[in-house]
Amino acid sequence: MVYARKAAGMAIILMAGVVAWLLLRPDPEPNQVEPAVDSVALADVTVPESLSARARAGERIFVENCVTCHGINAAGKDGIGPPLVHIFYEPSHHGDEAIQRAVAVGVTSHHWSFGDMAPIDGLTRSDVGLVIAYIRELQRANGIR
Repeated sequence: MVYARKAAGMAIILMAGVVAWLLLRPDPEPNQVEPAVDSVALADVTVPESLSARARAGERIFVENCVTCHGINAAGKDGIGPPLVHIFYEPSHHGDEAIQRAVAVGVTSHHWSFGDMAPIDGLTRSDVGLVIAYIRELQRANGIR
């Protein structure tokens, strides 16, 4: 009887520990995709010598939220996400509002075979505007107008 009580008490303590661990562990970052080990950039991107203050702020937001799929300097990642420094994303084809909507509500894949893009939670229109400033400055430095 004593062993049964001790065993039951130990089981309760163990279960409480597991529940506490599950409740207190950090949530995985939303919108983060585990990068492929050997994914490579899909575009050669020339980075301008300097960026405007808006573009520098956008670069920080891009690195925090977009680089996992769209790669460093928006050069894309093979098998993961398209380059944004590409003629498909020039302002006359994918205007700023198209990028705003892609971030806000997601987008169905139509130029590439990477699959659909899910919405990115936690970014305001202002945040996305800064990211767009960064992308547009990269595009202009690479002859995309």
